[in-house]
Amino acid sequence: MQINPRKKICLVVSSLGDGGAEKSSGALSILLHGMGYEVHVISILNRIDYDYKGTLLNLGELKDKDDSFFGKLKRFTVFFNYLRLQKFDFIIDSRSRPSLVKQFIINKVLYVNENVIFIIHSFFLNHYIPSNKLFARLLYANAFKVVTVSKAIQEKLVRKFSFKNVNIIYNSVLEDKTLLTLDNVLVPDKFMLFFGRLDDDVKNLTLLIESYKLSNLIDNNVKLVILGDGKDKTMLEQKVRSMNLSEQIVFMPYTQNPYSIVRKALCTLLTSKYEGLPTVLIESLSLGVPVISVDCESGPSEIINNEHNGLLIENYQPDLFANAMNRFVYDDKLYKHCKKNAKESVQKFSMENISSDWKNILETPSKQYPI
Repeated sequence: MQINPRKKICLVVSSLGDGGAEKSSGALSILLHGMGYEVHVISILNRIDYDYKGTLLNLGELKDKDDSFFGKLKRFTVFFNYLRLQKFDFIIDSRSRPSLVKQFIINKVLYVNENVIFIIHSFFLNHYIPSNKLFARLLYANAFKVVTVSKAIQEKLVRKFSFKNVNIIYNSVLEDKTLLTLDNVLVPDKFMLFFGRLDDDVKNLTLLIESYKLSNLIDNNVKLVILGDGKDKTMLEQKVRSMNLSEQIVFMPYTQNPYSIVRKALCTLLTSKYEGLPTVLIESLSLGVPVISVDCESGPSEIINNEHNGLLIENYQPDLFANAMNRFVYDDKLYKHCKKNAKESVQKFSMENISSDWKNILETPSKQYPI
């Protein structure tokens, strides 16, 4: 899908590593580049793990060298001059934005007279929008668009702040089959998988471990693989040891390319307290691997058609989640049905479909409405 004349897009990200939102930002740069835009990526932190396309300005390298007051001033100046020099048609700000003061300076100085699209990746709006309605309007009154990655986030945003200029654009899934080529990683013969950031406050891996303990998976030689790193890894490993599950629950380190592991799993599991649009579910389904997820706030219910491509379970109920895991072991007909429908069920998240959604914003003449 080539775009003429070629427009310049600047994608501002917290980083290109560590989490689902950051991974989605990398995928967005690839999508926009593939559509024919000139893409620039500005990363605030020096973590560049995920694939991306375009010219990179890594402000994180400057931050690592000097994070003093004068270092911050230098980074701000570099950021400011880069935007003025490049004269972008659009700036897409994909960062979390919890600091009111910092965001006020960015919006009113860096982004003044720019067409800015703000993306919100999480149902926990405080990571992106100040809770005070007056401040929220002050910060985002001149936004060209606000884009949410799920319908649930859009509805909450409109309900809480009465924002009008809000669009839903789902995260796309990369369609690079070379990501499947790494098969030299040893995994159990039969296992269910969690992969993502090990942050128990969000991902609620305690619930996952307790559910596994309650299930019959151990009796059926089905292990639980927890793939990833994060602040709670040590705590979770200690919990597993205290429950005498060290032989059954396998921790594997973060990898940039988890897909060869994902496709070998019986299913992918998610027990989060809240999400935005959990990319791990979409990625798993795109590889033909069904999923089991709690029906947390935002995301899973827009991906999972219960008993069609996976199972959607009431949140915070370890006995119900354990039963769902059992069903995928004992009910072969149900499991094969969900597996058969997995790939087709996520076609709406394909790069082709998401490209059309972005084209509607970036190419269709649109009046800039007040938020």
